[in-house]
Amino acid sequence: MIRYARNTAALLLAVFALPSFAALNILACEPEWGALAQELGGDKVTVFSATNAFQDPHHIQAKPSLLARARNADLVICTGVQLEVGWLPILLKQAGNPKIQEGQPGYFEAAKFVRMLEVPTSIDRSLGDVHPGGNPHIQMDPRNIALIAEGLAKRLAEIDAANSTVYQARYASFADRWKKAIAEWERQAAPLRGLNIVVHHKAFIYLENWLGLKEVATLEPKPGVEPTSGHLSEVLAQLQRQPARAVIRSTYNDSRGSEWLAERAKIPAVLLPFTVGGSDQAKDLFGFFDDVIQRLLMATK
Repeated sequence: MIRYARNTAALLLAVFALPSFAALNILACEPEWGALAQELGGDKVTVFSATNAFQDPHHIQAKPSLLARARNADLVICTGVQLEVGWLPILLKQAGNPKIQEGQPGYFEAAKFVRMLEVPTSIDRSLGDVHPGGNPHIQMDPRNIALIAEGLAKRLAEIDAANSTVYQARYASFADRWKKAIAEWERQAAPLRGLNIVVHHKAFIYLENWLGLKEVATLEPKPGVEPTSGHLSEVLAQLQRQPARAVIRSTYNDSRGSEWLAERAKIPAVLLPFTVGGSDQAKDLFGFFDDVIQRLLMATK
């Protein structure tokens, strides 16, 4: 009897000494997906973003520090549609982590959950950096975020079934708050509808589609090709025939082209955060869209 009591006590001590379940390790290719994963996962996830708002997600190096994150990841969340084609395949291959390979539950491609815009009918490298699956900058429309959040919540619950109720509850809360936020952003942005704009890179088509902005010119002569003085002069001449109210660039674009055009066309050059972390206000997804709307409104007053 004494031996049984001792054995039971030892078993209980062993059970209580066991470590708690570790948080789900998530590697996000872009900050917006890291922010979304944090919203849905809370303290059940540990999130690391492979890029930041001041980096061009097309051009990233698969550094050893990033490789270490991939080796330990339970889930990789990326935009897809070849936005990360220059570095993600190398990273996944070298990581040797079977959980996060394409086609596995640990590989999540956000673009699969939304309707893609600017899908080319043919691919020709002479046209510049054109993505065969469509324009990859889907994070600029909050309605896309809503669709992706639903898919991501289900994937989190699939990978970490023990915490599925947590993910479901956090998704329900996020979806409700997000729906209300979209309605408020659309109310605030109503004066922007029909506004003519010039963009540095064709990165804002989803924002334009959502808010009813009209893109009349692009500073890059081809996607991914920096503007030349000759092309900038052509854009300036075009604006004399078809005026624009602002020229827009993202945080990782060179400012010289937009500032040159803004000075000569007498329109404001607007820097948009483009993703979470791109400004002091864009600390999370809600702050990101708050800041985007306010910057556009301030520039066009």
